[in-house]
Amino acid sequence: MRNTSFAGMHCSLAQSLEVMGDWWSPLVLRDLYLGLTRFDQLVTDLGISRNLLTTRLETLMDGGLVTRTPYQDNPVRYTYALTEAGRELVPILLALTAWGDRWVTPEGGPPIRFTHTTCGKATTATVTCSECGEALHTEDVRPSPGPGGRTAPGTALIATVLSP
Repeated sequence: MRNTSFAGMHCSLAQSLEVMGDWWSPLVLRDLYLGLTRFDQLVTDLGISRNLLTTRLETLMDGGLVTRTPYQDNPVRYTYALTEAGRELVPILLALTAWGDRWVTPEGGPPIRFTHTTCGKATTATVTCSECGEALHTEDVRPSPGPGGRTAPGTALIATVLSP
């Protein structure tokens, strides 16, 4: 359950977390990406209560990450799918999964493997520079103020730290 809203924070990361909702939401997004598109499939796979899943799906739909389409009329039942914005989160989820595989691997090893369909090879997601393609590492990235930067909740001290 979410205890805090980040809606008032002037921070892109906080706004992203606000749209994604809570800890369940990335798992719902992952399952949709993996092809589980029906409510009952999500309940079964995640072991989440129906009420909680309903709330999470509503949050994800309101945030523009998920759409639903009726596939049955009486009673109305829906399939759920990732929107373009939701699909753009998949590489981030893959990177989080890769981090988990490296640092907190479940007993027995990684439960899911990914194959890059372009080259056909097993792959581990990495974050790379959009300009040169090299892997990004903490020590190789320098933050600087952006055009929307200001002193506000979520970035109250950032401007002073990032000042030249």
